[in-house]
Amino acid sequence: MKITDIKTFVVGNPPPSFGGEYFVFVKLITDDGIEGLGEVYSLPFSPHVVADMVLDVFDRCVRGRECHDVEKMWRTVYALGFSLRPDSVMMGILSALEMACWDIAGKAAGQPVYNLLGGRVHERLRSYSYLYPKPGDATNVYSDPYLAAQRADEYCSMGFTAVKFDPAGPYTPFDGRQLSLETMERCETFCRLLREAVGHRADLLFGTHGQMNAAGAIRLARRLEAYDPLWLEEPTPPDNLSDMARVAEATSIPVATGERLTTKYEFLRVMQERAASVLQMNLGRVGGILEAKKIASMAEAFHLHIAPHLYCGPVVGAANIQISACSPNFLILEGIYDWGGFHAEILHKPVVWEDGYVIPSSEPGLGVELREDVALANPYRGGRLHLDVTHEVRVF
Repeated sequence: MKITDIKTFVVGNPPPSFGGEYFVFVKLITDDGIEGLGEVYSLPFSPHVVADMVLDVFDRCVRGRECHDVEKMWRTVYALGFSLRPDSVMMGILSALEMACWDIAGKAAGQPVYNLLGGRVHERLRSYSYLYPKPGDATNVYSDPYLAAQRADEYCSMGFTAVKFDPAGPYTPFDGRQLSLETMERCETFCRLLREAVGHRADLLFGTHGQMNAAGAIRLARRLEAYDPLWLEEPTPPDNLSDMARVAEATSIPVATGERLTTKYEFLRVMQERAASVLQMNLGRVGGILEAKKIASMAEAFHLHIAPHLYCGPVVGAANIQISACSPNFLILEGIYDWGGFHAEILHKPVVWEDGYVIPSSEPGLGVELREDVALANPYRGGRLHLDVTHEVRVF
């Protein structure tokens, strides 16, 4: 089965646009007509430029290959331009192409991808979501701890057993920094009110995005420990894992990280530095499905958990489900609310979510099929980045 053709889709995500303003999907096609899906996660370029990059790498390294030659393709792309080092742009492109190859391989074998990677370990996957705004909200759930506590209680009633929030404020090119006393007080108030609202029904996942230096993160963590969060996410920037390790050593709250990291090589440093106990690889950036499985297996030897990251479309979500289902050290799965809305509309069969858990599909491949009519009816014509930072300088 040789891969002979490719399609790319830059799809606008209609309001409320949870998961980002757009998604970049890839479809590979073999000489016998089997199609495989992939998705690129958050590159620092216009999505239309990203789609052109995908086509360039496809022509150089994928066209005419057997779909099962994943390792050979991976090494070839990793070495392009004599780079041979982790690169988030190239790994994002490779991730989409690689997961599409696995989708094809699973369909050709008549098996879900998790059966090709050791078999299903978990019959259902515990999931969590950010606390999202709703139409009619009088205030902003991202900054109002009272509304956030009310929303967390609503999520528990739906079946969620974990919720995530990130009240530490905007992330900037000038992180890490010390948070102000006002910001730390807001963060503590969030944790206190959410813990009061959910009691022992749900874990609290405290999200940050590397806004703090080690000293600042330790100050914040000491305020939050009384509310027993399941994790403190990416407390320091990802370019200094020794600093993150200082935080992990100084707090009883487990540290989670990984959404901005790529490849087994960067995750190995996290393990060696003991910088985190929960690894959050995003399968649309990390290097694909097999790379994620290697990372999960390495983490298993260190007695660490995986909790795949998702802030994009449902194809990365489907890949996350596959790797979670076959990994013994899976902890929890990020979802965009309950996997409904546009994330369901753009698929022929939506992801099955029941009472806070995702039920892995037994369909061959990734278990999802793109509705091309919906993708083509929702083109994204803008040039914004999927994720961006504020350029405000915040020192204290």
